[in-house]
Amino acid sequence: MPMLDELMPWGTGPLRLGRPWVMAPDAASLKARWEAVVRAEGVGQDALFGCTRARTPRSAVSQLPGQSSGTPRFVREHGPCPAPVRVCHGAFDEQWLIADHRLIDVARPELWRVADERQLFVVEHGWVAQPAGPAVSICAVLPDGRSPAGRPGRIRPLYRRPGGREPNLAPGLLSALGSRYRREVDADEVLAWIVAAAEPSAAGCVVPLPADPRVWRSGVELGREMTRIQLRGARGGERPRLPGGRRPYVRAAVPARPGAIAYDAEEEVLSLGDGRISPVPAEAWDFHVAGVRLLELWFERRTAAAEPGTLEAIRPAVWPQEWTSELLELITVLALLGELRSRQDELKVEEEITDLPGVLPPPASARRPASVLDHHEEGPEGQFALV
Repeated sequence: MPMLDELMPWGTGPLRLGRPWVMAPDAASLKARWEAVVRAEGVGQDALFGCTRARTPRSAVSQLPGQSSGTPRFVREHGPCPAPVRVCHGAFDEQWLIADHRLIDVARPELWRVADERQLFVVEHGWVAQPAGPAVSICAVLPDGRSPAGRPGRIRPLYRRPGGREPNLAPGLLSALGSRYRREVDADEVLAWIVAAAEPSAAGCVVPLPADPRVWRSGVELGREMTRIQLRGARGGERPRLPGGRRPYVRAAVPARPGAIAYDAEEEVLSLGDGRISPVPAEAWDFHVAGVRLLELWFERRTAAAEPGTLEAIRPAVWPQEWTSELLELITVLALLGELRSRQDELKVEEEITDLPGVLPPPASARRPASVLDHHEEGPEGQFALV
């Protein structure tokens, strides 16, 4: 059975921020944190910054591709915070990031270089024993590649170059599958099949390839629906919605500081302190990735106490309305994906394609990022580099 690592050969490890304060569920907190660390001086700035071997306020660092942050050493920074960008933190949790290379230990510039309106990212979640939930997820914004269980995952872009050029697939795979199924197969189909059929294993995700073209078509149809739901309206699609009568609504306002999250399966009510949301299908509450219940994790990331005096302690004083809106959409996404789980279980590959000579394993060159020779990027202290 092929490994995902063979079908999509180029992948990277997760981003390593080095300092948690550069990511947050709201953009306003990031701007306030930036102002606090920029105003500080000397050892006070070092303490707030969170110095590591990779980054200090005096590190000379190039600009992240596609971003407008400065390149002078951060200790000389006095300007406003760069506009935070949307990223996917772990699975299904969209947050905000200060995309400034001076603040991030390992930012994976090769991913930023190919992130555009055509790109999609497959996140291979870290393996855990007796896992519950999907082996992979997909997003249109750049992911940090973190597994909900805290284990490192892998990030695999669909395209190796900007503009949707050069699919990140084993060379010859599309033509080989086209010959097997007697029809043209494109990169979007392979992606949809991976989303529907990938299975976790200790060695990494495996992806069975069916010999029966009818099974392939069924899996591709399912994977496209799963992809549409996860993209939440990106790439020209519609935002996911549950049928009328099943859509979750706020029945009692979420309090300023909800203390706990709980679920009543009989009433289909999700409680956040005194706040009430219903109906919340059991499929949403029971949705796990890498063995972690996602709704609990999402809530914990927004309410866990931060150490006083740290930049992470700069956060909303009360529960923002936009978090409630995001929660309603997340419930919808998880419920719809949960409803499709039975179709995934029914997707049986009884006869597999066991060999693809000349295609698998892929050549070593396919595992390296493509060169982008016509793109200027700003290096440390305003220098320019051609990459």
